[in-house]
Amino acid sequence: MSSEAKLAHLHNGPLDGQTIPLENGADDELVLPYSEGQLVYRLADAPADEEGPATAHYHYAETTEVLLQGDDQPRDDAR
Repeated sequence: MSSEAKLAHLHNGPLDGQTIPLENGADDELVLPYSEGQLVYRLADAPADEEGPATAHYHYAETTEVLLQGDDQPRDDAR
């Protein structure tokens, strides 16, 4: 990722088309809270002819499962 990228543009998944600010030193993977789980987006190559502010492009990879049930007790299979 370009060290100058200040924005992340999300592709596919529930947040498709959204652009969010990046923190300094952002990883190649973004894990974002969503509903009762988390969304995972992975860094992709940016288009060569891109104009505008420095933007990193992230593509949807997966949705994680909820690790706690309603009473905040860990599931038996959570590790």
